[in-house]
Amino acid sequence: MNSKVFLVLRILLGLFVLVFGANKLVPDGFLPMPELSGDAGAYFGALASSKTLLLVAIVEVVAGLALIFNKFGALLALILMSVSVNAVLFHAVLDPGGIGGALALLVLNIAVLIGYKDKYKALLN
Repeated sequence: MNSKVFLVLRILLGLFVLVFGANKLVPDGFLPMPELSGDAGAYFGALASSKTLLLVAIVEVVAGLALIFNKFGALLALILMSVSVNAVLFHAVLDPGGIGGALALLVLNIAVLIGYKDKYKALLN
């Protein structure tokens, strides 16, 4: 992958997860969130009340900073993949209307993983 393209994708992913992670850490958030109803609201409420959402927010902020500053980016991109897949599954099953952002997150994360593929060669041999 072209190094300039990878740089842009890495920073985009870093900013994406940094902003959304910080939004989860700030009480009432700074980005408006649509009301979730039914099972989606119950699930999201359970994540919030069990402090799981706080842990996800911390992972997102740390991953965002790591990707922006390119320190441990390969590791955090791999860890972030679990957040990306879960976001897509949540929206696919419980809130299909909001799947666009989750798909963008997943595509960016896959692209960044591909950009870091040389870092993973030792693990895959």
